[in-house]
Amino acid sequence: MQASILIVSKNRKQALKFTLQALERIVDLSNNEVLVFLDGCTDESALLKNEFGWVKWFFVEKSMGASAARNQLYPKAKGHYLIGLDDDAHPLFTDFIARTIAVFDKYPNAGILAFEEIKGVFKSDQDVLKSVDSKIIEYQTNDFIGCGFAIRKDIYEQTNGFPVWMDIYGEESCVSIEVMSKGYDIIFTNTIKVNHRIDKEVRKRSGKNYFRFERQLKNTTSYYLVYYKNPIIKIIKLYGHNFRKYAMTDFICFKLFFKVILEVVLNIPKIIKYRNPISEAIIEKKNKLRPIKY
Repeated sequence: MQASILIVSKNRKQALKFTLQALERIVDLSNNEVLVFLDGCTDESALLKNEFGWVKWFFVEKSMGASAARNQLYPKAKGHYLIGLDDDAHPLFTDFIARTIAVFDKYPNAGILAFEEIKGVFKSDQDVLKSVDSKIIEYQTNDFIGCGFAIRKDIYEQTNGFPVWMDIYGEESCVSIEVMSKGYDIIFTNTIKVNHRIDKEVRKRSGKNYFRFERQLKNTTSYYLVYYKNPIIKIIKLYGHNFRKYAMTDFICFKLFFKVILEVVLNIPKIIKYRNPISEAIIEKKNKLRPIKY
């Protein structure tokens, strides 16, 4: 099996349907597979199984969170390359699998490829491509975005996988640091592009930014507790920055800030069980690498 395309979805039936329709047109199923994990969906997403019988479907009734769902799904893949997509993101090139393999061949030490994410709702894929620079850009980076990436299966299996102690927003950084600790690189490439079909203004009005603020603060704290030998100073700086920039300027963020502190304190015994300190040399290397564009 050449490649496995993996998608976790929760209550976004129409977005998932759009992505599967896009994949159906361009994926050669004789040597590749598509796996979908429905994470406690209540919107009849499961009915898509009847329409897309070529997809390998997995279900849980109670939501476990995106990261834990990926942790369950990825070991089921048979492909040599694992390509992760969000349910509202689709590749912009028909030969995206061949392009993925070509970049891995170009960089033998690459464990992960971070694709270029293009956010927005467009009339067509051609309009998406017109909105970005066509010049090839590739460089070693320190992270990837979950809406579009690829990881070699043999390298993923050397890590602890996507963390079960985190739900969403930050799980990619956990896989990244573990891949780097095994001696492999993360390569950003814009030769593989995905359209992340999100309307940023709609998300902002629906309160998604508050949800992201809460989850990122909580999950970054957990990240430091798990991977840093001496996490206290990093955590103090993290909370100082978020208090000044967000909690002091927005009352909802103010309440969420102290809610997170309480949740973190209560969850410390659980998080400590997963402690896996990474060498300071790897963390220093990670911090010096050019980041990807979010």
